[in-house]
Amino acid sequence: MQIQYDAIVIGSGISGGYSAMELCKKGYKTLMLERGRMVEHGDYPTAHLDTWDMPNQGKVSRKEVEEHYFKQNRLGWWVNEDVKPFINKDDEYPYDEDERFDWIRGHHVGGRSVMWGRHCPRWSDYDFDANRRDGIAVDWPIRYKDIESWYDYVETFVGVAGQAEGLKQAPDGRFIAPFPLNCVERKMRAAVREKYPNRVVTPCRTANLSEYNPEVHLGTRGQCLARNRCKRGCPFGAFFSTQSATLPVARETGNLTLKSDAIVMEIVYDERLKKATGVMVKDANTGEVTTYYARLIFCNASTVGTAAILLNSRSETFPNGLGNSSGELGHNLMDHHYGMGASGILEGYEEEYYKGRRPKGFFIPPFTNIDEKTKQGEYLRNFSYQGGASRMNNVPEGMIGSALKAEIFKPGKWRINMECFGEILPYHENKMYLNFDKRDKHGMPIITFDAKLRENEIKMREHGVKCAIEMLEAAGCTNIRGRNNVTAVGACIHEMGTARMGHDPKSSVLNRWNQMHDVPNVFVTDGACMTSAGTQNPSLTYMALAARAVDYADKQIKANKL
Repeated sequence: MQIQYDAIVIGSGISGGYSAMELCKKGYKTLMLERGRMVEHGDYPTAHLDTWDMPNQGKVSRKEVEEHYFKQNRLGWWVNEDVKPFINKDDEYPYDEDERFDWIRGHHVGGRSVMWGRHCPRWSDYDFDANRRDGIAVDWPIRYKDIESWYDYVETFVGVAGQAEGLKQAPDGRFIAPFPLNCVERKMRAAVREKYPNRVVTPCRTANLSEYNPEVHLGTRGQCLARNRCKRGCPFGAFFSTQSATLPVARETGNLTLKSDAIVMEIVYDERLKKATGVMVKDANTGEVTTYYARLIFCNASTVGTAAILLNSRSETFPNGLGNSSGELGHNLMDHHYGMGASGILEGYEEEYYKGRRPKGFFIPPFTNIDEKTKQGEYLRNFSYQGGASRMNNVPEGMIGSALKAEIFKPGKWRINMECFGEILPYHENKMYLNFDKRDKHGMPIITFDAKLRENEIKMREHGVKCAIEMLEAAGCTNIRGRNNVTAVGACIHEMGTARMGHDPKSSVLNRWNQMHDVPNVFVTDGACMTSAGTQNPSLTYMALAARAVDYADKQIKANKL
């Protein structure tokens, strides 16, 4: 007996949750498959713990890192007790590298939406036109006007706190009230604007509810309490996640079936019908294999996960992976590169302080290579910054006992920190592929990465550090320290590009509707679809593309074209 649904969504993270919700709202009986364990809203074990409540003051031992997190913790700070419940163990989920790739991920319902960065800037026509303008890779098949209304739609539901600035390279959104800049950040904003008018210091555009409207912020949501424990999972639903928003709305329709511990092995392709008919799934606990059937399939398993499933879905028609007649599947792997920026001390505000712990600080949108006036001859594309100003810990020298205890409770000096995020170009040579001669514990071929930063990115980094130092100098900072610690691809956790959109089936995997050129009832609306990387955190764009693709698929079905 066939187990039949109207639609199957592979993955339950940011884009998978949105795809499933939109399908359910339109009346489609939808199966959402998640390869990891079940996590319900509120299942966040460290959300209410203070540092002293956790083992080793919240630190993971060197022995545990060496045994289980030797790749996840390469940066030296990511894996701690507060986020450990949502991070894969490297010895249980292995991958190989021709070039170093920091693949940071967790397998559970909600995926990385449980602990994502939440920064939600829009893309602009500068980004969508970038490949065509620079003669790089292939042209995006859409422009800002094609997605603008979907940004409006998604932002209204998500709740994006931000401040309008009127910048063409960073379009304003349907913002709720921003988390305001503090006194030192306001000083920096004014000083930077006076010296560099095209550099704008603005509050981060973040998916945290600075104000809660139950009429539009549906699900299990609530106003942000400014605890700054977002990466542990938010039991108040103050930031947007699958658990707090899309999953409860999808469930309320009565159209959703969610299966966790369900490893998608491959998408089944019918040679006679010339379409996908279902997915083959292995139970992660029992090993039982089941095939589920559906009219529509949405791939949202992550940039790497989706590409791996498609590459493993081989048939007589597609011996190199489902929908891979172009040969581009798995190629053009992108991320953002960071590890560069600067910090400095600002004197004169010792009597000023702040209340609460905002979820985000400031955002400086791109300002280089925007037009002829800002064009840089050394490199293509640009970078942006995220950062913040705060009081440092007070660590006096030469003191012990009660005097030390009294002193360390006093706030230290004001410090501004800026982190630069740069674009990686869509190089065909940057790729991931499957090793069919090597398998994991579930019998799936091992993923291998071969991607690296190249000359363009290295030159961009140098300029990003220089500009950060310039802005701190303009603000009046002292003790300014620049940094340029080159990160591997993957470290920024913004993987993109392995099944890109494009005009031509010969050079791209998807069309302008996120629909496979070769297999029209399969859609890809996670990071795999991206044709270039921009400098922006990409999750808002994934959600807008997902909502747009579901709407298109629905209209095609109703017109009997799909």
